Amino acid sequence: MAEKFKIYTKGGDKGETSLLGGARVAKSHERVEAYGNLDELNSFIGLVRDQNIDAHYREILLIIQENLFIAEALIARDPDKIVRDLPILKEEVIILLENEIDAMNEALPLLQHFILPGGHPVVSICHVARTVCRCAERSVIRLNQFSPVDEIIIHFLNRLSDYLFVLARKTGKDLGAQEVCWIPKTK
Repeated sequence: MAEKFKIYTKGGDKGETSLLGGARVAKSHERVEAYGNLDELNSFIGLVRDQNIDAHYREILLIIQENLFIAEALIARDPDKIVRDLPILKEEVIILLENEIDAMNEALPLLQHFILPGGHPVVSICHVARTVCRCAERSVIRLNQFSPVDEIIIHFLNRLSDYLFVLARKTGKDLGAQEVCWIPKTK
């Protein structure tokens, strides 16, 4: 009979957590911050996926979420220990994002100015996910400055924020939302 799974272990009650591989670190550790930001991003991607958007985009977002979990696991591992049976992040997901960006861009007007986030709740949620992605990317880059991170994770996050930006524009177009350009006033 399977052992009952408990959500709480009390192991983190003193402000520490375990990395994959067993090392204990402070919950404020840069590695925990990085995979926590990836987890926050994954939740926002789930929120985008739950919106009334084209089924194709929901499928792509699910693939993205699965790959974000892989990135989280890779960041959460103890760099000083060999952790077996971890999945790998593959270049194919970056190629998928690039192909999706290109396909969406074909249906969009040429971007000649910055645009202001908004116009429809779905568009706004996509932009929030994009900014959370950039935050996660920055925390992974900070971690990489003192503890090497698989380069593909940084590539993935950079391309993902681009994807979310274009998805915001494309869903806005699909929903008939007005895209408001930011044109700075010089006087």
